[in-house]
Amino acid sequence: MWTISWTNSAADFSMPHSALAPVGRYAPSPTGSLHLGNLRTALAAWAHNRSRGGRFLLRIEDLDRPRVVEGSERRQLADLATLGIDWDEEPGRQSDRSSIYQQHFERLRMNRLVYPCFCSRRDIRTALSAPHIEDGVTGYPGTCRSLEPSIVTQRLAKGDQHCWRLRTDGAPCEFVDGLGVTCSPGFGRNMGDFVVLRADGLFAYQLACAVDDSSGGITEVLRGSDLLESGARQTWVLECLGLPVPKYIHIPLMVGEDGRRLAKRRGSDDLAGCLTRGLDAECVRSYLAWTLGQCPWGQRTTMQDLAARFDLKKIPREEVVYRPEDMDAFRS
Repeated sequence: MWTISWTNSAADFSMPHSALAPVGRYAPSPTGSLHLGNLRTALAAWAHNRSRGGRFLLRIEDLDRPRVVEGSERRQLADLATLGIDWDEEPGRQSDRSSIYQQHFERLRMNRLVYPCFCSRRDIRTALSAPHIEDGVTGYPGTCRSLEPSIVTQRLAKGDQHCWRLRTDGAPCEFVDGLGVTCSPGFGRNMGDFVVLRADGLFAYQLACAVDDSSGGITEVLRGSDLLESGARQTWVLECLGLPVPKYIHIPLMVGEDGRRLAKRRGSDDLAGCLTRGLDAECVRSYLAWTLGQCPWGQRTTMQDLAARFDLKKIPREEVVYRPEDMDAFRS
C-alpha cells in the first residue's frame, strides 16, 4: 500500500518560465463519456498551461482496444470543445504507436531490465499470503525475477502465458510530484516490479504513457491524484530508458456525495446530462473553475479570464464533493 502525504515546503508554485514554452496535454481513454471529474482535470491542465503561454496537446489513449466504446472519442472531443478547451495539433492515438513501444521495450530487454513473469493473479495472491513473505510486501513478490535462465527458456519455448515486468532495483523509495505530494512506492525491498507488456500482448499503460509523454516533448503532466503512483512508475520507466521526465502534477479528485470518485462505469454526470438539465457550457465551466479555487462562488468566467488568472496554489488540497445543485449558482 502506498503512503501519501501533502507538504507545502516542497511545492514550487512559482513555475518560472523556461526558454521554451511549456507543453502540456490531456489524454482521455475513449471508454465512455467524460464525467465532470474528467472535465475538471482537463480544464485545470489546459488553464495551467495556457496561463504561461504554453502549447496544449491531446492524445487518445486507445491502446486497450477491447475497452474502446464506439463513438466515445468523437463525443469526448466535442465535449472538450464545447467547454472551451482547444488544442494545438491533431490528437495522436496510442493505437498508431505500437511499433514505437516495441522499440523501447526491446531496449529494456537488451539491458536486462525486464523479465518474463509466468504468475497468474491467483499465484501472486497465494505468494503474498505465504508465511515466509516479509512483512510490508504488498506488490509483486518477485517470484519470477530470479528464475534460472534454463527454466525461462523452456517455459517460453512451451508457450507458457507470461507478461514482462520492469525491475525496480535501485528505484527511489520516495516520489515527490510538482505539488510537493509525496508517496512511497513498493519498489526495492517490496519487490514492486510492475508490468510493461501484458500477457495478452498489449503494452501496459505505464510504458505507453511514459514513452508518449517523453517522446512527444511533453514538459508537464497535470492529472488526478489517483495517478500519483503512475507518476513514480513512469518516472522510473523513463529513467531506465534514459529519456527526459516531464514534471508531474497531481491534483485532488472530485468525488460524489458518497465519497467515491466519479467514474464512467457508474454513470457519473457528464456535460450532456448538465445541458439536458438546462445548464449551459459557461455555467458548467464556471462551476468547475470554482471547485479548482479559480473564481468566486456564483461568478461566471470565460476561458480567457480563467487562463489569465489561473493559479496552481489556489487548487484545494483536499477532494472536492460534487453536488449537482451547486451548479445552479452559476446559471446566467
